[in-house]
Amino acid sequence: MSTRQDGAPSPAVRSRDDLVAWIAAGEKPKDAWRIGTEHEKFVFHTDTLTPVPYEGERSISALMKSLITRFGWDPILEGDTIIALKREGCEICGNISLEPGGQFELSGGAVETLHQTAAETRGHLRQVLSVGEQLGIGFIGLGFSPKWTLAETPHMPKQRYAIMKRYMPTVGSRGLDMMYRTATIQVNLDFANEADMVKKLRVSLALQPIATALFASSPFTDGKLNGFKSMRSEVWRDTDKRRTGMLPFAFEPGMGYERYVDYALQVPMYFIYRGGRYIDASGASFQEFLDGKLPQLPGERPTLDDWSDHLTTLFPEVRLKRFLEMRGADSGPWQRICALPAFWVGLLYDEQALDAAWNLVKDWTEEERETLRNTVPKDGLQTPFRSTTVQQLAREVLRISHRGLRARQRINAASQDESIYLELLDEVAHSGQTLADRLIALYEGPWDRQIDHVFEEYAF
Repeated sequence: MSTRQDGAPSPAVRSRDDLVAWIAAGEKPKDAWRIGTEHEKFVFHTDTLTPVPYEGERSISALMKSLITRFGWDPILEGDTIIALKREGCEICGNISLEPGGQFELSGGAVETLHQTAAETRGHLRQVLSVGEQLGIGFIGLGFSPKWTLAETPHMPKQRYAIMKRYMPTVGSRGLDMMYRTATIQVNLDFANEADMVKKLRVSLALQPIATALFASSPFTDGKLNGFKSMRSEVWRDTDKRRTGMLPFAFEPGMGYERYVDYALQVPMYFIYRGGRYIDASGASFQEFLDGKLPQLPGERPTLDDWSDHLTTLFPEVRLKRFLEMRGADSGPWQRICALPAFWVGLLYDEQALDAAWNLVKDWTEEERETLRNTVPKDGLQTPFRSTTVQQLAREVLRISHRGLRARQRINAASQDESIYLELLDEVAHSGQTLADRLIALYEGPWDRQIDHVFEEYAF
């Protein structure tokens, strides 16, 4: 989740048109399209397999302070509390941030190729593993915390999370699980213009359940099997229905920036940021703020920074800001961190591949898209669809993605194009065995239902 910092005041919002223009300003020519990858990891003590608290000798704060000292990261503070890290003046600059339960996230820089994504990921993991080894701290990439109960999970001291923690139980039964016990891989991708945005949004919304199935890695809750392949995805189904889901309006005639703005104006807010503090505005709409009728700031109207903040609190399966965010995948081991952006770049960044993907999904009905979204968390690649299965759909989608990546002709020093990062997904789609399926088999077999083995065999 993004981290707000104080800076120069942003322009005031005068009308709905300013909100539309803010999103439209994200348009970029194709040669300026970039790839931004985010990935979260659970953090644990290697000797006790317990979650890592914020404070203490072997803690999240100690981890961040060591990254500052050893690798030149700069702290981002709320008061005297380090809540994130940034680094400036580097070739590819990203941020490190904390999710509510201590999930450790790299928000990667905007890069041109997937080869750079791979290098960035390797560099980040080298740093955190080196620091973690000194502190007796390990990292694991799964979609849902495999062992710790909600009560055992630490809470990170970020002001906005306190507001969300109070509000979540009023709008769904799984919001706190989402905050504290899920982890994901996401990729942020660009669009050329409004029509390009709409086409990419529709394709990526329709195919998000396919990505969810391929990346499913969360079959455990509280140290036991939970009956799902992607508990992370299941949790999102009852988090806050007004700000989550498949955006059926995106497939209606007239979809564009304005329609997304109208949707966002009605989604309840969480907070307003003023003078280094978060003001609880939970439940009020941004439309009320725009009209000067927000009870917390009577007569005051929003700034563009307020609008940017609000858009980060919307959680549909694909989110629109000044770029598109693909939000359907569980976290996983490092190869999956590179595979997720490869999957979507291959589909969306080549015109012929995008056309082929659209032809595949354009006649899917709203009911079919929703059924996929609701069924995949439990059944994964075995989910039926029309006369086929999600596994067969995944194979076809991967063929399209391969063509798109080959057409990009981004070659590394070993003369390989970017399609090498799809090899893991090819194996998953061919075998029908996701990481979740493999974890279930290990748990029921060699692990003898002892969950601790997951940390031994699947930690970074």
